[in-house]
Amino acid sequence: MQFPSKEQVARQRRLYPAGTRVELIQMDDAQAPPVGTRGTVIGVDDTGSIMVNWDNGSGLNIIYGVDRCRKVSTND
Repeated sequence: MQFPSKEQVARQRRLYPAGTRVELIQMDDAQAPPVGTRGTVIGVDDTGSIMVNWDNGSGLNIIYGVDRCRKVSTND
């Protein structure tokens, strides 16, 4: 796995600021929350991974370039 550039990490941080609501589309982990699980972003780490407090209690990160999520509005 190749780490993202500083510019890519900065872009992730702009796109997913703390408080952003997301929905899991795909996660390559045996302990992953079910697809469709929603959560709240708590930050983006230096590898570009999105740190999420999932609504089901999980704390797994969305790994940059591997896993996928989408933003959801608080009204969805």
